[in-house]
Amino acid sequence: MTFQGLTDKDFDVFKIDGLEQRMEAIKSTIRPKLEYFGEHFAPLLTAATGDEMFHHTAKHARRSVNPPNDTWVAFANSKRGYKMLPHFQIGLYETHLFVWFAIIYESPIKQQFSTTLEKNQNEILKSIPDNYVWSIDHTKPDIISHEEVKNGEFTKIVHRLRDVKKAEILCGIQIQRNESVLKSPNQLLSRIEQAFQTLAPLYQLAQQSAVSTNAID
Repeated sequence: MTFQGLTDKDFDVFKIDGLEQRMEAIKSTIRPKLEYFGEHFAPLLTAATGDEMFHHTAKHARRSVNPPNDTWVAFANSKRGYKMLPHFQIGLYETHLFVWFAIIYESPIKQQFSTTLEKNQNEILKSIPDNYVWSIDHTKPDIISHEEVKNGEFTKIVHRLRDVKKAEILCGIQIQRNESVLKSPNQLLSRIEQAFQTLAPLYQLAQQSAVSTNAID
C-alpha cells in the first residue's frame, strides 16, 4: 500500500458501537496502516537494537463482548510473540497515536529490569526528552509526564515494577489526533523513527536485564 498518513476516519473507528462493527472497521481502515508500520519499522528497529525484530499486529481475538478502545502493532525479537519480551508499539486510541517502548506484566525480567533502571536513573532521565511520557498500564491511555518522572515518580514507578505482580513500565510519545504531522507521511514516519532511536537504549538495558535474569535462573 501507499501510506498516506492518518486521518480522522482512522481515529473515529473507536466511536463505532458494537464489537463486530468496530472490529470490521479496524480490519478495513486501521490494520493495513499498522501492517505498513510493521513492515517499515521492523528493519529500522533491527538496525537500532542489534536484534532481528518482527512485527505483530493486534488481532483482538479473545474479545467476545467489549470492542477494543485501541489497537496497535508491536515489535519484538521473536516471531512467536511479544508480550513476555521487551518490545516496541505503535498504536491508536480515539484521541491520539502512541509510540512506546514497553515491559508489560507478562515479562519475567521485571525485577531485574527495575534494578537496572535504578542503577542508570540519572543517565535515563537526562536522555529522555521532556516531551516524552510514561505509563504504568498499557491498557489505559493515562500517562505520567517526563517532568513528573524526573521529580520523584521514577523511583515510585521502578519500585512498583519490582514489587507489584501486574506492574508495567512504558516510555514514549503521544501525537494528538489534531496534529498536522499525522497527515504528512514522511514527517510522521520520521517522528516515529526518531522516537524509536531515543527509546532504543531502554531496550538495550532491558536485554541486559534479561541476560542477568537468565544467569540467576
